[in-house]
Amino acid sequence: MKTLSPQAQRRRVVAVCLVALGGLAAVQTTAVAEGSAASGLAAPRVLREAALQSPKALGAATLAVVRVGKRLVAVGERGTVLLSDDAGEHWQQASVPVRVTLTSVRFVNARTGWAAGHLGVILRSDDAGQTWVKQLDGQQAAAAVAATAGELSDERAQRNAQRFAEDGPDKPFFDLDFADAQNGFAVGAYNMAFATRDGGKTWQPALQRLPNPKSLHLYGVRYVAGKLYVVGEQGLLLRSDDAGESFHALASPYKGSFFGLLGARSGSLIAYGLRGNAVRSTDQGEHWDKLETGLPMSISAAAELNAGTLALLSQTGELLLSRDDGVSFNRVAPNGGPLPAAGLALADEHHLVYASLRGLRRQTLP
Repeated sequence: MKTLSPQAQRRRVVAVCLVALGGLAAVQTTAVAEGSAASGLAAPRVLREAALQSPKALGAATLAVVRVGKRLVAVGERGTVLLSDDAGEHWQQASVPVRVTLTSVRFVNARTGWAAGHLGVILRSDDAGQTWVKQLDGQQAAAAVAATAGELSDERAQRNAQRFAEDGPDKPFFDLDFADAQNGFAVGAYNMAFATRDGGKTWQPALQRLPNPKSLHLYGVRYVAGKLYVVGEQGLLLRSDDAGESFHALASPYKGSFFGLLGARSGSLIAYGLRGNAVRSTDQGEHWDKLETGLPMSISAAAELNAGTLALLSQTGELLLSRDDGVSFNRVAPNGGPLPAAGLALADEHHLVYASLRGLRRQTLP
């Protein structure tokens, strides 16, 4: 890992986020401000101040959305969390203790979930997203990495851990997932990886567990059928067979970035990313088949709508829909024209909801 100035580090993080989110530039304006705030020793204001309650939040840029029982929960810029109890027809703003951009959200049941984002933030909710508490931020993450650096036996790993700690709280989380209410894993920029065994009460550095000597960015993480998978830059595909205690690299059929991973109930996997590339595995990642998406643009999100029905979403809002567990896909144009899309979820039997830089949009299912 090269030693960079704080300014160079911030520029690189912003550039990576632009690629990872398919060119969603407006959101990353927030990242620059947050990174600048993080250069001092005191906690940045965005980590100490609650997200502003404003009618404008209903039109905020959103990066991820999930269905929680009958509720939809969407997260995005400046700590915005939006909730809908009528399949996306109307939205209300939740109470959030930070103002950093949130990039991902996952729930393990109808009430308990987590969100993660910039400046190393991880939040937890126990009331279906209505209120949130901060469990981790970048300052705490950097301190934890520094505390464990001396315990590493590998000299290179020690150097990387020390530099990670010296950089401070500038690194974003891109994704997180939970196997159950206790066991979770979060990943982000420059090989940032943290694990919890107690529902997020404590988060432990897991950087040293991943075979990622170049400190490539980690964009997606998923628990699927008892295994834990991580995807990232330069075709990085990793799997853990022991609940995240150790990982090994999988042979990758694509050398560009994977932005996410979809794990179907059937056990099949789809990794997706740059320039419409997507690959599918039915044997826990040992072998992958290239999917013919027909998309020239990047794929930014995916979801299983119901058993056997899978959806991939491009950065321009085009939907790829499969009703055969990902063997083949049909292309569906978005209602209302293109939009800079970043996430999707099933709203009800007949509709999807897209998260995008232009807010949230309902899409009729064909």
